[in-house]
Amino acid sequence: MNAIKIVGVGSYIPEMIKKNEDFLENKFFNQDETAFDAHPEVIIKKFKAITGIEERRYVEDNLKTSDIATFAAEKAIQNAGIDPETLDYIIVAHNFGDVSHNTQQADTVPSLASRVKEKLQIDNPSCVAYDLLFGCPGWIEGCIHSLAFMKAGMAKRCLIIGAETLSRVVDPNDRDSMIYADGAGATIFELNDSKGGILAHKTATYTKTEASYIYFDKSFSPDREDDRAYIKMYGRKIYNFALSKVPEAMKACLEESGKSIDDLKKIFIHQANEKMDEAIVQRFYKLYEREAPKDVMPMSIDKLGNSSVATIPTLYDMFLRGDFEHEALEPGDTIMFASVGAGMNINAIVYEI
Repeated sequence: MNAIKIVGVGSYIPEMIKKNEDFLENKFFNQDETAFDAHPEVIIKKFKAITGIEERRYVEDNLKTSDIATFAAEKAIQNAGIDPETLDYIIVAHNFGDVSHNTQQADTVPSLASRVKEKLQIDNPSCVAYDLLFGCPGWIEGCIHSLAFMKAGMAKRCLIIGAETLSRVVDPNDRDSMIYADGAGATIFELNDSKGGILAHKTATYTKTEASYIYFDKSFSPDREDDRAYIKMYGRKIYNFALSKVPEAMKACLEESGKSIDDLKKIFIHQANEKMDEAIVQRFYKLYEREAPKDVMPMSIDKLGNSSVATIPTLYDMFLRGDFEHEALEPGDTIMFASVGAGMNINAIVYEI
């Protein structure tokens, strides 16, 4: 039976490390432009306790999202051992396009996927390149797109990339700016004669009251010099939404796959917030009247922060490279990818190695 399998992975983790202490000089304000009455050191300590983030990575000044997307793609292509001319689709998930250093101007023409294809020097015009804006779940949704193309007989090999440079769109006067990071991850899916692959998927979009939980707006600083926009969010609303909706989607996806909760070896969840991710997975297992196994959820947020669409493919690449000691996946193992983000969007995939 044909399977849609991941045959290549790659990622780009920027070299520039931004530690929590580097935010000590920032002046943080609330949405109503009032200053936080706590010292930055207290704010940062509380931030670490909630999010689990100790440091994050930022790209160098000369790089843009399409550059790091290409770096990750090159590694995935090399890992797969394929000719890039045989790719049928290149799908790049992002949210803010190419943003140059010291600007907040998004550049999405041509599409980032077209730029990646150009940088890879792929000549084949039948290799279709397009972008996908779907919030943090964008990489998973791109994987679902590739599945649809392959099932329809429209493709045999697809390159799915998640890349973002969030450091270019954060408000230094908003404490949430400490969450965000830069990075890129890429996977190559192939239709082949092996077993397993994508077994099931689920996607949902909630907009009636949730559409603007993550949004773009001016700086919180009362001393701002202009009204340029930055990424913003209602953290508590997102937390409550995620805990309510994501476990249900994960359960529906698992049940459609035909696998049991005991079959799950690992859950690769979007690295959004350590406590939130832990709570989501715990609630998911409680739907089966179980406790989540201690090692079921690999985490990279402590060192890499939240790079949106890049977190899951980057984490998966790190795991396969052996960055998590004494942990590995074997053929036949069942894993899950799951995410939540702007839209508000939720999705999940059950995948057999």
